[in-house]
Amino acid sequence: MDAPEPETTAFDAMSAQTNRVMRKYQAYLDASTPYVPHRWVFTVLLLIAFFLRIVFAQGWYIVAYCLGIYLLNLFLAFLQPKFDPSLTQDEGLEDGGSGDGDRSSLPTKQDEEFRPFIRRLPEFKFWYSATRMIIGCFVASWFEVFNLPVFWPVLVVYWFILFSLTMRRQIQHMIKYRYVPFSIGKARYSGRHS
Repeated sequence: MDAPEPETTAFDAMSAQTNRVMRKYQAYLDASTPYVPHRWVFTVLLLIAFFLRIVFAQGWYIVAYCLGIYLLNLFLAFLQPKFDPSLTQDEGLEDGGSGDGDRSSLPTKQDEEFRPFIRRLPEFKFWYSATRMIIGCFVASWFEVFNLPVFWPVLVVYWFILFSLTMRRQIQHMIKYRYVPFSIGKARYSGRHS
């Protein structure tokens, strides 16, 4: 007795095709993970192409401004630690402590345990989100509905003011809680045992 095979619907076929495409896309993303400089060069080239599009088209300034705000927020999340020391210090104050109870998460003395800097937004997610947004804004710059009339010099000045104020606050936070979010100049140890 052979049972009749269930009929595949158009939705099932479409779903299977979509799953196959998404798996292939994820495989390409996974394969690109170790190529950090190459990925960022590609993203910077996309950003330059987008800005050239904005300059030569003389429009879509609000799209460029939105992209700038989004990239600034991503960069700030990239600079911040996953476990913010100011929040743990504030929790200690609320509990009636001195606020230094959990401050040991970032060592300040030689004999304290080393804990690596863990970002709130990892580098790959930062790159992926930035690249997707740049592509989305580039596509939006070809549709007239997104070309809102604005006085672009005000947007540029406002963005630079916003950038300088937020970076100043972030740098003060980094100095106060003694952390450096970059590994430039830090000692590197090989995995070999001698």
